Amino acid sequence: MDNKEIKNAIDQIPVPKEKVSNAINAGLKMSGHSKKRRVLLSIGTAAALLVITVTSGFVSPTMNQVLAKAPFIGELFKEFDDSIGLSLANQEAVTELNQSLTKNGVTVKLTSAYFDGNVVSITGFVDEGVDNGSNEKGEVSFEVNFEHNQGDNDPWLRGKSNDIMKVENGYNFQWKMEYPYKSFKENFTLPITIHNINGIQGEWKFDIPIQQEKGRTLVINEEQEYPEDEVKIRIKEILTAKASSSFVYETVRKYNGDEVYLDVVDNKGKKYSVGDQTYLEESKQEDGYHSTIRTEMTKFNSDVTSLTFYPQVNFTDSKGEQLLDKKSFTLKSTRFNVGLQVNDVTQKGEQLVIDYQLTGLPKNLSKKRLETITYNLEYLFWLVDKEYLTEIDPENAWPPENHGISFNKVKMIDKEKAHFQSTFDLNGEEKIENFKLENTMLLFDFSSFAPSKKLEPFTIELPAENE
Repeated sequence: MDNKEIKNAIDQIPVPKEKVSNAINAGLKMSGHSKKRRVLLSIGTAAALLVITVTSGFVSPTMNQVLAKAPFIGELFKEFDDSIGLSLANQEAVTELNQSLTKNGVTVKLTSAYFDGNVVSITGFVDEGVDNGSNEKGEVSFEVNFEHNQGDNDPWLRGKSNDIMKVENGYNFQWKMEYPYKSFKENFTLPITIHNINGIQGEWKFDIPIQQEKGRTLVINEEQEYPEDEVKIRIKEILTAKASSSFVYETVRKYNGDEVYLDVVDNKGKKYSVGDQTYLEESKQEDGYHSTIRTEMTKFNSDVTSLTFYPQVNFTDSKGEQLLDKKSFTLKSTRFNVGLQVNDVTQKGEQLVIDYQLTGLPKNLSKKRLETITYNLEYLFWLVDKEYLTEIDPENAWPPENHGISFNKVKMIDKEKAHFQSTFDLNGEEKIENFKLENTMLLFDFSSFAPSKKLEPFTIELPAENE
């Protein structure tokens, strides 16, 4: 991998949202990697979006038509910037609800539900009784499960999004979930249990009718192979509902962590907005790691004859490991020309200081790139008791409680030499009981330096009729 490729890789280094989220959760004293799902909703962003919408002075004619036909539901979806909901309201395909429960001084009322393609939406209202909870005023957090599931094992919580809006005497909210199962039920009842709101305990239980008319299914089963990148893509189905479409595709990769995303353009040059992904099946087979994925996209017209897919693969890399029984050592990326040269490891009371350089990076990195690298380094090191390495869950990777540290403070020593120091608090929120250098494993995640690559597009012809 040459310097140009490395520079492209650095340009695309993402802020590690998952790790940041985990760090925030740790700061909230939520225990380990088996934390209960808490969804924190702030009115700030939603309110800002509403102000932008209202003050822009522009409302599309289609939106006006929707609001004319369904003023309450349409206005609600407008506030939440939900184009699918607006379209379904216009088609009278939203189920209006009037289910209300009061527990411990807090009233929850569910107001609407819809199911379209891959998306299930629930809207509701919670009164100002939530302001007596433990959250700051203007924040609302629900601990909720669906279908009598418990905690984070609930498949409805994967990819669940949330929005909230301050209104008179309380808050309107919307939950949007990806339908988690491979096969669709057109009509079913979705049990919902809210365990607490803003720390106020209760058991607000609802049974919500969910319905969706059978959509159009185009069976494709066309495959494209990229031998150089050790990736295969098979387009399996294209599904069209009343207000949205989705497509199902399978990927085969040599490396389990590699992720493939697809942009879509039709034969008329229209580019489709692609949304959330739902992983339907995952397995390891002789030819590699298989994933079957359903991805939302905007609805395409029935007169479209072909679709061109533009793939992008986000590469991954393994964690380098080294027992801290040495003062200096080198770790290398297994796939790319990036390395970690540790110059010194020093314990100073309740602090551990690691002095190191990153190797294989291009010279003359911009200030912005250096800031991004410095920020990411806070989350790329783990310290883990070597006896507890096997307790890290690969599906929800997080250092074992009281036997691992996942955060450090970074200091840049020399930007020209990519020279840094990381300081770990050995007696902080995260800790390692009976800490000894010779029993501690350092793990360094090279995945943040792995590049993304756009693959050659491919076109599929759509069948004229359903199969």
